[in-house]
Amino acid sequence: MTCTLCPRGCGAERTSGRPGGVCGQPSLPVVARAMLHQWEEPCLVGEHGAGTIFFSGCNLRCVFCQNKAISQGGVGKPVSVSRLREIFRELIAQGASCLDLVTPTHFAPAVLEALGENPWPVPVVWNCGGYESVSALRRLAGKVQVYLPDLKYALPGPAGKYSAAPDYFDRAAPAILEMFRQTGPYQMESGQLQRGVLIRHLLLPGELENTRRVIDWVAETFRPGEVLFSLMSQYTPQPGAAGPLARHVTRAEYRAAVTYMENCGVTDGYTQERTSAKEEYTPDFNLSGV
Repeated sequence: MTCTLCPRGCGAERTSGRPGGVCGQPSLPVVARAMLHQWEEPCLVGEHGAGTIFFSGCNLRCVFCQNKAISQGGVGKPVSVSRLREIFRELIAQGASCLDLVTPTHFAPAVLEALGENPWPVPVVWNCGGYESVSALRRLAGKVQVYLPDLKYALPGPAGKYSAAPDYFDRAAPAILEMFRQTGPYQMESGQLQRGVLIRHLLLPGELENTRRVIDWVAETFRPGEVLFSLMSQYTPQPGAAGPLARHVTRAEYRAAVTYMENCGVTDGYTQERTSAKEEYTPDFNLSGV
């Protein structure tokens, strides 16, 4: 295919045996791990964990990515559509509270085929970086119950510097609005998210103003009870990081972000302990479950 699945619009020729594009992946899925994952937000984990499928490759390639081994490092195993469907069933049989599809955008046609026409017994979660095409998202309508997008940036400066995507917010904002159009206000059942949008934002060291602008947009765009918001503190410096990215987020930075969020009336969602900024919270991408 000539790929236009994401806002990069790179037009790369991606086939089942030929990777290409910014994501660096073929057309059929490449998976690095399938597991019951305990480290998502509580409303996704349930009793046994989220049934998480970590896809390889990414359209953003952020310099601070904690999953760089799979997003940029080529770790992963190609799987057929039928095998992907089997992985979904295996995770559900293990007690998964949801099907948590991590960075699936560049494999969207194959993922949609694997999901099929019939509903699954647990919510399908589209766990993405937020840099999405509205037209591609429209194809997911009715197949995805929960959207879990990042909203990484509201300012073009850090978006360009860290993800080579100065247009990030201009693409992510309408994408999130399309997600909300599909799901409507979030719906919880016994503490578990059954339908809706949960927006994630990772506070980066030295980028408090960017975080404030993200919170401003959420507060101005959605009313209380419409979406969930997760303010994360788990930034972990990666090898070779320089400047502000060479350190963790400080206690003062995160406290200021939480206070700003509360003052803006964004109270539906989650904050995170700073102790989450540890490498052990990153899974071992050893191809198990694939």
